[in-house]
Amino acid sequence: MRAILAVWALMLMVLPAWGQELSAIARLDLAASQVEDKGRGVALSLAISQPVPWRVRVLDNPPRLVLDTREVDFSQVANLPRVGSRVVDLRAGVFRPGWSRLVLELSGPMAVQSATMRTKGATQIHVTLAPTDADTFATLAARPEPEGWALPKPADLPKAMANGAGPMVVVLDPGHGGLDPGAENGVYREADLMLTFAREFKEYLQRSGDYRVILTRDDDVFVPLEARISLARAAGADVLLSLHADALAEGEATGATIYTLSEDAFDAASELLAERHDRDDLLAGVDLTEQDDLVANVLMDMARAETTPKVARLAEALKGAIQDEGLPMHRKPIQSGGFSVLKSPDIPSVLIELGFLSSSQDLARLIDPAWRGYMMAALHQGLAQWAAREAALAGSARP
Repeated sequence: MRAILAVWALMLMVLPAWGQELSAIARLDLAASQVEDKGRGVALSLAISQPVPWRVRVLDNPPRLVLDTREVDFSQVANLPRVGSRVVDLRAGVFRPGWSRLVLELSGPMAVQSATMRTKGATQIHVTLAPTDADTFATLAARPEPEGWALPKPADLPKAMANGAGPMVVVLDPGHGGLDPGAENGVYREADLMLTFAREFKEYLQRSGDYRVILTRDDDVFVPLEARISLARAAGADVLLSLHADALAEGEATGATIYTLSEDAFDAASELLAERHDRDDLLAGVDLTEQDDLVANVLMDMARAETTPKVARLAEALKGAIQDEGLPMHRKPIQSGGFSVLKSPDIPSVLIELGFLSSSQDLARLIDPAWRGYMMAALHQGLAQWAAREAALAGSARP
């Protein structure tokens, strides 16, 4: 087997001096690109408008090839010609500012056989994969990220700043983004709708002068679940609100719903939503096992014992405020599930489904600026009531 670059990828290819002068996003030429079954493996060929730094690697559970590039417009990659069945899913988008990611989910374990970029004439990236056994693949997938690229491990995350006097720190987490668009209904994407709502809600809260608001993303970029928690902790968050508008093919799914963390899902629909959110992160190339280990730690359990009652009171306050505003809610307005973004043990966190894109009524509300204004007023009222109660219970200025 010929290995032109190191097996797991071939890291970042640092280009010559002209590589430092790239200012425009490279474009994918669909007509000259293809992914196909080849022999017993897979061949990927991408034609792009200019050379860019790049790298590839493999990841497990599910087995997948990840290709990272410096600013390539992969917006049309869903139309990439595919021949064969060994690539079972394909998605792409912005992984982090300045970097794009293409993910190919594979039908089974495969190793990188070759990976090259041709820069003379038309620029082309060629990657070939060959079958390998599960143990070898697991070893390749487990190789660490290069220095400066990996996300911080949970044990190394900065500690939250101590609460005290001053504005309450609210972290708004618009779900999905970048290569993970979330639910879709026609031209509407959950990632876009939630970013719009989060931006508007940030301005709404900050106008009062009582809040400092941070967004986990302020653009259409992918932010891993673990990194969202890291951002909240680094900001010294008093509360994290994760904003979503999912879609469910079966069962009743209309109206706002507030989710709290539970290892046992409230019902089958809650379990499905939690699995979908986590699966999107896994497909994007993030391993959440370290976070799961952290949650199991005794110290985390101790912290959560203090935080859990605050979360329950937060959910009730938000529910009451939304109902007082006369806005529709799910028939079971507070539910629970194993959502990874809620697993910070020291930050009260809830996931709010503002509505469901699978409901035409909810979609109409989500795109209505007036309705969004009513929902922001309700959430603001709920936050204020919750903060006042927590301060009273704690005998301090902030929860």
